Amino acid sequence: QVQLVESGGGLVQAGDSLRLSCAASGRTFSRYGMGWFRQAPGKEREFVATISWSGGSTYYRDSVKDRFTISRDNAKNTVYLQMNSLKPEDTAVYYCAARTSSYLSSVTSEYAYWGQGTQVTVSS
Repeated sequence: QVQLVESGGGLVQAGDSLRLSCAASGRTFSRYGMGWFRQAPGKEREFVATISWSGGSTYYRDSVKDRFTISRDNAKNTVYLQMNSLKPEDTAVYYCAARTSSYLSSVTSEYAYWGQGTQVTVSS
């Protein structure tokens, strides 16, 4: 089992950058596929990005593909989401999630473990 704690959210202006971090407990972090999801008010939670166990494979939703970068440091039990050129439509609560599989997945229900979320607000 793994526990996840996100940090790094905040209020920024359009065009700014933020880096979210997700710290994981447990000694087997390197065996979890990790993902970032987000949920805006009144909307369903949606996939943002995912990364494989080793960090060698990543996958993004189209709207963030050229602006966001997911990475991980298995020695620090941490996964990151670097967000550049932020837009007001990126405003949401961002969640870190983990799944016990090496395959990439954008499906919310395939992630068993979730953090509490961190708020990102982008003003225009």
